[in-house]
Amino acid sequence: MTVGVLGLGLIGGSMARAFARAGHPVYAWDTDENILSFAQLSGVVAGPLEGGVIGTCDLLLLAIYPGGSVAWLEAHGAEISPDALVLDCCGVKREVCEKCFPLAERYGFTFVGGHPMAGSHFSGFKYSRSNLFQGAPMVLVPPVFDDPELLERVQTALAPCNFGSFSVTTAAEHDRMIAFTSQMPHIVSNAYIKSPTAGSHKGFSAGSYKDLTRVAWLNPQMWAELFLENREPLLFELDLYLENLAAYRRAIAEGDRAALEALLEEGKRRKEDVDG
Repeated sequence: MTVGVLGLGLIGGSMARAFARAGHPVYAWDTDENILSFAQLSGVVAGPLEGGVIGTCDLLLLAIYPGGSVAWLEAHGAEISPDALVLDCCGVKREVCEKCFPLAERYGFTFVGGHPMAGSHFSGFKYSRSNLFQGAPMVLVPPVFDDPELLERVQTALAPCNFGSFSVTTAAEHDRMIAFTSQMPHIVSNAYIKSPTAGSHKGFSAGSYKDLTRVAWLNPQMWAELFLENREPLLFELDLYLENLAAYRRAIAEGDRAALEALLEEGKRRKEDVDG
């Protein structure tokens, strides 16, 4: 299987490493030519994803920003083999799928939206690793939901990544869930670390501080694009969070111990309910 990878950041680089480790030739493209050259010198990438190479790829993985993925497919859709399977790895799905499903239909290849639920607060090819997706969930947004052969094809194609599970959903449901499970934690972490107290935390912080601040170390350009493209679901979660925070603040400001204990108990029970 010949594999093309668009973007050699943490996700794309890890995909490239996983397929190269499994013995599949990998061709790639990245905005940074130095990264592409390094990936070739390290033996992960066989050559650049350009020209006639695109048409030889059995699997194409789009691992750049959503807008860039759509633009690349619009520019190169006619070069892709009708037998090829194309998956994106973007953090939002509605815009990508709405634009890429028609492109796939026009040019004859197969497109499936994808979101590997794995990552790190570090970014870039130097932090990529072939086992990043080991045991991780993979979310799929197919063009139709009654095609088990397509889902089997995707699972077989992604076997070198060793995902632990696959789930199928719609683009809208994906984005609604991701606003809560991924985007909100990044906002909360990034806002929390702005306290002036953070500058003197050493010696006073332990696991809870580390857990809460880990994803404050993010890629601002990428996350800003993801937040804005998922504006409505994210604003729903953000408004609800601010409303809940206001209740805690009110109880503390008024010295209302009973109300504060009730809020804390409610949160504890909710955690037990959802995570067992």
